[in-house]
Amino acid sequence: MENNEYMETESRIISVLKSVYDPEIPVNIYDLGLIYEISMDEDKVANITMTLTAPNCPMADMIVEEVKYKVAGTKGVKDCNLELTFDPPWDRDMMTDEAKLELGFL
Repeated sequence: MENNEYMETESRIISVLKSVYDPEIPVNIYDLGLIYEISMDEDKVANITMTLTAPNCPMADMIVEEVKYKVAGTKGVKDCNLELTFDPPWDRDMMTDEAKLELGFL
């Protein structure tokens, strides 16, 4: 995949990730800092490494499935492999300033 095409696809993936929300938090998972890594392989498979706000998140399965479904359906992506990790653990310092402002942390 050419660098320009990769960057356009990654930008589309980020836009899609910004449409996924934890139902208990009014901020998208990207701005919450739950996405640790996005990469694409030569077969146009997106590889996402992400976490959750807590290991026992009751919405975990729903959020993971929504991410996989939406990213796999993104233009330029054939499939999505998602790895869920809790290392490093999430904390609110990982949020964007916009998310912190939305949640009243700034």
